[in-house]
Amino acid sequence: MNCFFCTGEMKESVSNYMVDIDGHFIIIKNVPCRKCSQCGEVSYSGSVVTKIEAIIERLREALTEVAIVDYAA
Repeated sequence: MNCFFCTGEMKESVSNYMVDIDGHFIIIKNVPCRKCSQCGEVSYSGSVVTKIEAIIERLREALTEVAIVDYAA
């Protein structure tokens, strides 16, 4: 698979995903992704996005200023 931005090679990797919800930050570590070896662009599969959304919904109710969780947890 090639990168949509620079056509570099996309390789299996992990990354950190961060979202800001009304001034509260959620950081999800070790998220499986494909990362471009040339420009660093990251893309996630549909199943990974679904799990990210579930993690965010679970944490939304207990938000503090910053929440850091591991993807596998």
